Amino acid sequence: MYQVDVLIQGYPGKSLCHGGLGWSTIALLRGGGRTILIDVGAFAVRPEFGRQLAAAGVAPGEVTDVVLTHAHWDHAVNYTLFPNAAVWIGRVEMDWARDVPPGFNPLPELYVQDLLRHPRLHLLEDGERFLDGFTAHLCPGHTPGCLVFGLEGGAAPLLFSGDAAKNRAELLSMATDMTMDAAQSRASLERIWALWRAVPGTLLIPGHDLTMRLDAAGRPEYLGQRRAGIAAWFSEDLAVMQDFDLTEPRF
Repeated sequence: MYQVDVLIQGYPGKSLCHGGLGWSTIALLRGGGRTILIDVGAFAVRPEFGRQLAAAGVAPGEVTDVVLTHAHWDHAVNYTLFPNAAVWIGRVEMDWARDVPPGFNPLPELYVQDLLRHPRLHLLEDGERFLDGFTAHLCPGHTPGCLVFGLEGGAAPLLFSGDAAKNRAELLSMATDMTMDAAQSRASLERIWALWRAVPGTLLIPGHDLTMRLDAAGRPEYLGQRRAGIAAWFSEDLAVMQDFDLTEPRF
């Protein structure tokens, strides 16, 4: 039904000294006359996001739909770059976000208020089917209105888990980092596992990690190769940079 490309690869980590890292997954789907983005990332990702869209042959004005797992800054703020797109997000999420006062939290309050006035805003309910083949599943905890999106009808079913299941470690440990309600997050992880196991071959695309599938033993295995790094100026020459590879664990 859709061609699926992960434009920005989510990263399963956080900064130790500078606040949220915010490297979240952005996926592009094309088919049936629609060009759909699942989450749209943060400000810092804009240069790479733009390059990846251009490489895919997609102009911002051609995006028909922006589908948001939740309202946090690292997943949501770039909806403004797509002037012709409808925006889909959970009703529970926006009802909650509407009333959160400005504070030192991941909610971009001015963008939330703007999004509430968006002329093509669609508020999704738990279990609602929308677009072609999508189903919204309410999986609270990280935020009260986090949605997981199931997609049927392609070569393999897909689950976009957003930050309800950010990475492989959360899925295996059944515990979550950065949650507003640990008990709700655990129940949401159980729901995600049930959805994942329901149809063999289902691919799970998390909010901050590589795409995964279940192996023969029923454990998540990665598809693809992680790409992540930082280059820093530590010398007295602007042309000299030190590269730090963040793709592999070091113990």
